[in-house]
Amino acid sequence: MTPPRQRLSKAGSRWAAARDPLRERAAPYLGIDPRALGVFRVALALLLLADLLVYRLPGVVPFYTDAGVLPRSTLAEAYPLLDDVSIHALSGSARVQTGLIAVAALAAVCLLVGYRTRAATGVSVVLLASLYARNPYAINGGNTILVVFLFVSLFLPLDARWSLGGSRGSGVVERRACSVGTAVTLLTLVSIYAANAVSKYRSDAWVSGVAVPRIFQLGEFTVGLGPLVADHAAVLAAVNWLWIALLSASVLLVAATGRLRTGVALAFVAAHLGMAATMRLAVFPFVMVSVLLLFLPPRVWDHVETAGSELPVPGRSTGHTARSDGGRAGGGSGDGGRGDGGTDGPGKAAGSAFPVEPRIRRGLRAGAALLLVGFFLALVWWQAAGVGLVDLPASEPAGELSEASWSFFAPNPPDASGWYVVRGTLESGDAIDVRDGGAVAFDRPPDAAATYPTTLWHQFGFRMKDAGESRYRPVASYVCERSDRDLSSVTVFHVEQPVDPDGPVGEPRVEEQIHAAC
Repeated sequence: MTPPRQRLSKAGSRWAAARDPLRERAAPYLGIDPRALGVFRVALALLLLADLLVYRLPGVVPFYTDAGVLPRSTLAEAYPLLDDVSIHALSGSARVQTGLIAVAALAAVCLLVGYRTRAATGVSVVLLASLYARNPYAINGGNTILVVFLFVSLFLPLDARWSLGGSRGSGVVERRACSVGTAVTLLTLVSIYAANAVSKYRSDAWVSGVAVPRIFQLGEFTVGLGPLVADHAAVLAAVNWLWIALLSASVLLVAATGRLRTGVALAFVAAHLGMAATMRLAVFPFVMVSVLLLFLPPRVWDHVETAGSELPVPGRSTGHTARSDGGRAGGGSGDGGRGDGGTDGPGKAAGSAFPVEPRIRRGLRAGAALLLVGFFLALVWWQAAGVGLVDLPASEPAGELSEASWSFFAPNPPDASGWYVVRGTLESGDAIDVRDGGAVAFDRPPDAAATYPTTLWHQFGFRMKDAGESRYRPVASYVCERSDRDLSSVTVFHVEQPVDPDGPVGEPRVEEQIHAAC
């Protein structure tokens, strides 16, 4: 009679034998080139550093301390769950917040160079999610997408190439990593585009071709080249239809291979770079470009690697090209190749100082795969609820879901451009505009984007426009404390200018948000 352990071993061998052909067939569609994973890791790390050091660090006091516009007491009242789970909500001190950002930046540097990659990714996703939870008004959909892809990156071999940890293991680099982790990563991006396409088709503004021209009349969003193209309504209408068509073709990112897949991916890259050049969307377009790199097939990375090897480098002979992948990077069609098995998640033994029994390792991989699949299904449900395809539970407030929606400017883009006017009353009784010290005016400014000092202030103001008076009270207190003038009171107004595809319509609408004594 065969011992139980031996029977399990034979069953595992049969499963592995059956699994390998399935992976071979799936690899061209759901696999990722290790070189793409290496570039993706570097891009994620650079995005993290930019978000932490360029956006968040200068805004520590106004956005993440008790002396700012959202003290912890207001967070607990508005979002009690976020207050409970955020590490950053444990303290209202600027010193503590700065220290946590420094730790997150150090983890991002480790991710950048590929040192202790999985641990660095885990620390990054926990601290970034905690930071965003500390002030959910100072984020947009791009920030939540960044957190999602950091999480799924825990199940990817990000250090397979171009990393300090890449030398550990067998030393053999596969043409494609294909696993549950790679499949979920690619399908997550496609699901985002698919949900966006559905929301656009359910919108009168998008299907009539007026959405994009109207978006470019929202002065608080248009920056860079945006104001230059805002007057070309016919061109923007064409962009409207091209974007809907591209979103509709997003399934080809996983259903096609070769040149067609490359072409669709590069079309999305071009579209997002166009957004970055014309609109204030923070990290969103760059996050999407980073993920799109994962869809480029091995043949593209062969050309990139070859071109890079031909660049003149001091001390290196141009007549010899070193390969770190055992000579496999250049040959073949690049449509096959085995992955690393499972999800490349917890339980990987390669390079580990603590060997794990194969049976335990298989169990950990199976558990990680189930966790990842469950996470993906929850994301799909959440997006379907966001576009109205499924009903939310009765206890779920629809407004909270829409605030975090990934469907930018959908189903219907705003029909009014908005900005803030803060009127300060001096001890003498005179009224001034606190922003520039001039006379108070509610006319549409020449550059609405310039009325927001930074991207974080724009995100905060955009998300706060429908908040109640209690949430504006800390804003008024912050203005009083930070003003260099002797103010007796401040009044915060939100002003909206109705727009259509051709420009402003009618007179601005002024709404007082709060009047408070200093």
